[in-house]
Amino acid sequence: MKIERLQAFSDGMYAILITILVLEFVVPEYQVGHLLDGMLNQWPIFFAYILSYVYVGTLWLFHHDFFLSLKQIDRKLNIINMVSLFTVTLINYPTLLVAATLKRGNINDLRVAFMTYAFVAMLISLTYFWLYSYAASHSELAVKGDMNKELYSRIKYDPWRSVAVYGLAIGLMWLSAWLGAAMVVAGIIWHFIAYMRLGRNLHELHAPEHKK
Repeated sequence: MKIERLQAFSDGMYAILITILVLEFVVPEYQVGHLLDGMLNQWPIFFAYILSYVYVGTLWLFHHDFFLSLKQIDRKLNIINMVSLFTVTLINYPTLLVAATLKRGNINDLRVAFMTYAFVAMLISLTYFWLYSYAASHSELAVKGDMNKELYSRIKYDPWRSVAVYGLAIGLMWLSAWLGAAMVVAGIIWHFIAYMRLGRNLHELHAPEHKK
């Protein structure tokens, strides 16, 4: 498979996932003259959507920029990418759980919902580590020789930091569901920071002084 086909397929998967997220927007039940009240009561849906939109959008940015460092792919990398996409598509389920439990307000259900979200996020981070490490060990796939090895040396701990944050979130859930939920949000913020690091490193490695 050509790398362009992998990128096109992956972009389509991310686009479909975001589209599925927004399908949860429905006209609320409301009394005539009180539409605003009905809309405001839907805040859990909006919160869950924004949270997952930012998360999935950041993951797509990671995917897009990382594959710019590759000139070709092989069968195993294609399989790794498919596994990664599978874990990303799972995020729709905990998104629905978070929206539903926020609306109902039961703290035990809310704890389970955010723990599920954090667990799926951990799986996603692990697949990105797999993706990074495989590309680093196969320099023939890189645009510029051993560039992926150098890139990997700079970012290899980022997915594990994400795993640690989400693992901590799951642990904190038993002390406070709200504290654990805040840690999940912090994990998503960290993803964006890590993406900015990836972009900066790719820019540096593509600079003229790094050309072979």
